[in-house]
Amino acid sequence: MTLFSELGVAPPVVSALQERGIDSAFAIQELAIPDALAGRDVCGKAQTGSGKTLAFGIPTVQALADAKRKTLHALMLVPTRELATQVVEELAPLAGSLDLKVLAVYGGADIDKQIAKLNAGVEIVVATPGRLIDLLDRKAVSVSDVNCVVIDEADRMADMGFLPQVEWILRRIDGEHQTLLFSATLDGAVGSLITRYQTDPVFHEVESDDVTVENMTHRFIQVHQMDQAKVAASIAKSVDRTIVFCNTKRACDKVAGELDKLGVAAQAIHGDLRQRHREKALAAFSAGQTSVLVATDVAARGIHVDDVEVVIHFDPPDDHKTYLHRSGRTARAGDSGLAVSFVRWNEELHVKRLQKRLALDIPIVEMFSNDPRLTDLVSWDPTEAA
Repeated sequence: MTLFSELGVAPPVVSALQERGIDSAFAIQELAIPDALAGRDVCGKAQTGSGKTLAFGIPTVQALADAKRKTLHALMLVPTRELATQVVEELAPLAGSLDLKVLAVYGGADIDKQIAKLNAGVEIVVATPGRLIDLLDRKAVSVSDVNCVVIDEADRMADMGFLPQVEWILRRIDGEHQTLLFSATLDGAVGSLITRYQTDPVFHEVESDDVTVENMTHRFIQVHQMDQAKVAASIAKSVDRTIVFCNTKRACDKVAGELDKLGVAAQAIHGDLRQRHREKALAAFSAGQTSVLVATDVAARGIHVDDVEVVIHFDPPDDHKTYLHRSGRTARAGDSGLAVSFVRWNEELHVKRLQKRLALDIPIVEMFSNDPRLTDLVSWDPTEAA
């Protein structure tokens, strides 16, 4: 294991990391940090959970050690407000060690309060593209002194249709600056972004951090609709943290309510909820006060919580890529995890097609909520089912 001090990280930042129990670097951090500290443009192929926030956060914070205070020098673009909040939470202690301030700005929150904080002076802003454009239009923020730009989860930005907004922002940063880009994929629209807005970037990729079917255990359970919430409760009660995926916001609310009635502390997270409610639900889940988070695919893009033991596909995903994105919430940072798919009678054909695309030849086994196998699905072998 490589220590952060061996990568050229400044002592105050190393101390701030050690206070949080972080001593050694993940693979993507070990690769990216030295080049970023040297001022190079860096392009990192890294999945959620690979440790990429510190891979771009540490060099950005350190680059501003001697920068003029109360002036915006670093801009980090992220796809969701939840991710913006989490990036700030992770970087604030490091920034504080060098007397720097970091602020999240995103839609769905009071823009006047955000403007007041910007006017008070910050050095690092973590922003969703739409809200940043609003602030730039109002001349509430200036990018004229920005010399560090980070584009995080560029592939998600592309999936969500944000790249035109990202490019609009990047075109307005015309001074000399360093650009760090991190994405799970580097082709297509993301490739164009790299070509246009990075200068001779160094590429880093950690193969083992890719979310693949090999990173986790998969189980496919045939369930009956009236028993489905009870099956989910039986699974969730045997572990500390579970994320349940539903295809609609209404289903999220319904399932969370049913789980609560069954004695499982659950909260829903989706786009119709107030931002404050979403942040509170995520914080409770991260702190272990809530054991189950019930989410839509879009809301889950902002969930970055370690030690999620189980992902339950309460409703089947639309395609194999969504299956991997969902399931990857458990197999994070090299950990293993369990992905459980519920299959109702009219979904079997769709799920079998998904299995084929994923090369998962695993039997779909019928179970009821009182089945003892639900408490330890990892040890249970579905190929031996009667």
